[in-house]
Amino acid sequence: MTDPADTTSPTALVDAVRGVWADVLDVDVTAVPADASFLSLGGDSVLTVRMAALVRQRLGVALALADVRVEHSPAQLAALIQERGTATGGVRALPLNLKRRDDPEAPFPLLPLQQGYFVGQQDGWELSYRSAHHYVDIGLEDIESDEVAEALQDALERLAEHQAVLRARILPDGRQRILPLDDPEAIPVLRVTDLSTAGAEEIAERLAAIRREMSTDGPDPTRGCGLDMRLTLLPGAKARLHSSTSLMIVDGWSSGVFYRDLFALVTDQNAMLTPLDVDFGDYAVTLDGLSETESWRADRDWWWNRLDGLPLPPALPLIADPADVRPALMGARQAVLDADRWATLREHCSRHGVTPSAAMFAVFSTALARTCGHRRFLLNTLQLNRLPLHPDVPRLVGAFSSTMLVPVELPASATFSDLAVRAQRDIGDAMAHNLVTGVEVSRELGRRRDTRRPVAPVVFQSTLGVDAALGSEVPRAAGPLGSIDLSSHYQQLRTPQVALEVRLFELRDELVVVFSLVEELFEASDVDRMFEEVMAMVESLVEADQWAAPVDLPGSVDAPEQGPSLARLSVPTAPTGPVDEPGPPRDDLERVIAEKWTVLLGCGVPDRAANFFGLGGDSLLAVRMLGALAREEIGRVTPRRFLDHPTVAGLASAVREPAEAAGQNVGIGS
Repeated sequence: MTDPADTTSPTALVDAVRGVWADVLDVDVTAVPADASFLSLGGDSVLTVRMAALVRQRLGVALALADVRVEHSPAQLAALIQERGTATGGVRALPLNLKRRDDPEAPFPLLPLQQGYFVGQQDGWELSYRSAHHYVDIGLEDIESDEVAEALQDALERLAEHQAVLRARILPDGRQRILPLDDPEAIPVLRVTDLSTAGAEEIAERLAAIRREMSTDGPDPTRGCGLDMRLTLLPGAKARLHSSTSLMIVDGWSSGVFYRDLFALVTDQNAMLTPLDVDFGDYAVTLDGLSETESWRADRDWWWNRLDGLPLPPALPLIADPADVRPALMGARQAVLDADRWATLREHCSRHGVTPSAAMFAVFSTALARTCGHRRFLLNTLQLNRLPLHPDVPRLVGAFSSTMLVPVELPASATFSDLAVRAQRDIGDAMAHNLVTGVEVSRELGRRRDTRRPVAPVVFQSTLGVDAALGSEVPRAAGPLGSIDLSSHYQQLRTPQVALEVRLFELRDELVVVFSLVEELFEASDVDRMFEEVMAMVESLVEADQWAAPVDLPGSVDAPEQGPSLARLSVPTAPTGPVDEPGPPRDDLERVIAEKWTVLLGCGVPDRAANFFGLGGDSLLAVRMLGALAREEIGRVTPRRFLDHPTVAGLASAVREPAEAAGQNVGIGS
């Protein structure tokens, strides 16, 4: 870490902040007035991650992301830093310091969203998949056919040494560890398919087969490498680069870091990446102590005090109950806004004092309201929530992302500018309490609503601004890989607990809008109509006068009360299983289960009708407990079966079911 800058005078501190902003925004410091907001200069919430890390590095001041708001000017941020330095309050300092682990190969905990993906892969939720992953393939032209495979494999090996998380494995107990470099399974292995002399029909069939396989059978770090990379050689010095990454080890920001590092190493076999002083494991271990801090408890109290008033998800029309579908792939709708119109739209965002992500959140919320017929609902958002604990954090590959719940209540009448400003305020309020993640909030909300169904299965995800935050875009050429054609890409996403997700990102200065959804839940025409409405609104906002135009919204605030039907996502349902007679455990099996719960949950379990989640359990602990029962040969029960009846008596009954069906006696020691 560099020595903190000399900022003993207020003017020097403002100038130091201006210097940080100039580097982050890639402009001359003279273009950063002391009274101009970060947003007005081209900054956004993604760039604040890099900015906060540089403030820590250069000024020796650790700020929480909640303190680094896009509305701040250098003078305002300097004043907050000054208050922090004189202990007068105002800035919430990060309560943790990141440092190297003593043993880099020792197991370390999963972050909350990783836990959600891990449980989802155990078939523990509605809308689960065998693997949570993102698949993409891109076009390559003018490749060096004789060198490309060797250069790419060499780059993968060097990158796995540099970014330790590429060697991560998820353990059965819900922890993770980094394999040593000499482990034969540590390094990702490139697979090459040579179709350079094949005909058009064979190429189409083979590419379709590769896409189908990599989309439906993604890499699973519980069983092997979390990265599956392949190269298909095509006629005319062309190729396609296929990459499938587990969401348990790579998030959206990390994808950008990964490809930039990979292509740099492919381009120059002598290239040396700047060493990393910490790795993802160090970050995860540090965050494991977050819940012991006053800052975390303050954020928890803020959320917990609001939980009972949170709305239900949007009442989107369904054609199937999510509990009954077993999706293999998520469907997709995709469209692009060209670079010129996207640049104009971003300029309008700046003039109205909102980030592009906030504007797109308002667009999505409006389209949802019109589709479901009411204006108040709960959305889930995916946040690139890298706490700036160390200057290297932005350069690490890892599953840093977290979810964040955002309650939406659109006014009866408003202009689009009003809606965008409101969206930015609502997102900002939630982000100001981001030390408690959406996964943790969702667990508590599910506990209070007595439901194990996903409480927020409609998701907004924006990685707009990542290229600027990383300081560069994916290169257009990479040595033996030739020219990289990002416009020629194909992708698939599989995310557990998600019914519908909108994703927004930039490719070569264009805006890409994608719907990923469980097709089995919706009428295709309903999805098509909503997606068309989103794109029509996005395109209309290129015109300045549309920001001041009234937005047509439904009259109803909430969806009408409904009985049992398919018309609503995630409405808590009353238990349908048998009612357990309360009392102490009745037999050896129930007593063993109660004893295991006592150890796991740290509290007594005197009642056979006690609910695992009511006692403080969560889905990760449930998976650990069921795994222990299986390993000790007490019985095998799937997470989904356990969720149907999560009591001591219910679990004992589930353990007995397979044996009773086979006519065997069931009992401990029998």
